[in-house]
Amino acid sequence: MTVVRPDAEGLRRAVEVLRADSVVAFPTETVYGLGANAFSEKAVAEIYRLKNRPSWNPLIVHVAGVEAARGLAESWPDLADEFAARFWPGPLTLVVPRARHLAGVGASNDTIAIRVPAHEVALRLLEASELPLAAPSANRSEGISPTTAEHVVRSLPDVPLVLDGGPASWGIESTVLDVTGPVPRLLRPGALPLRTLRDVAGQIGLSDGGPADGVARPSPGMSRRHYAPRAKVLLVQEIDQTGLSSSVGVLTYENSGVDGAEVLSADPREYAADLYAALHRLDDAGVATILVQEPPSTEDWLAVRDRLSRAAA
Repeated sequence: MTVVRPDAEGLRRAVEVLRADSVVAFPTETVYGLGANAFSEKAVAEIYRLKNRPSWNPLIVHVAGVEAARGLAESWPDLADEFAARFWPGPLTLVVPRARHLAGVGASNDTIAIRVPAHEVALRLLEASELPLAAPSANRSEGISPTTAEHVVRSLPDVPLVLDGGPASWGIESTVLDVTGPVPRLLRPGALPLRTLRDVAGQIGLSDGGPADGVARPSPGMSRRHYAPRAKVLLVQEIDQTGLSSSVGVLTYENSGVDGAEVLSADPREYAADLYAALHRLDDAGVATILVQEPPSTEDWLAVRDRLSRAAA
């Protein structure tokens, strides 16, 4: 594995790897992605192999702009235009009818998940390669998503090239919205909160939890277990230091008084931005169990609660 700066030479090398039907890890504003030419079945298969990702779990395709996104769609709903105009580039993925000529981007269904990332390095890579890049998070399947190049190196040491663009700013995956029907439907809560989506569409339908594992689905992030550290995750109402040992890590969003606890912000966006990094730190400390104080049940915490519940599954 080679980690390079995202300068002109680094981008040149990354494009060379991508055009050779291999994979490159690169930063986005959400998490680091493992990118490959979405038109190449060989390259996409390499993503699945490296991640040990089940074939029924689809991939998000990253493109440089709306016109490139339209080229991957069989049809482009009016709602897609409205959301793209408001939130692209940004951490919103739209599920639209898939163009028939596009194969190899995941599970066998008739939709495709697309977004335009809001990260300078990601956009420069997309423009330089002139390729749509299928890019799930650059980590082993079910593991904690990477928010730094170092996380990628530790999780996927066989990736040939990593573009190091520093820490991801959002720290949590994109929101995924299905716009194939008359009412947009939330498939994966993420960086963009529901209230901002309602500003565009009014009504947003919520997913019923998604299909069972092993069944094709229109979006990643719907598996029962996902985003999980090596340590066992337990969600608890309150943290009590009594009886805690060195094999137990603690993650809270308020001062619990527990020595060595990871204390994140009580603001849901700031909490999300450091959640995966905190789980990585606790895993690196070698704890066997991580006690996580349950976040509030308000809508603004929906994405954080989704990630923690899947990590604890």
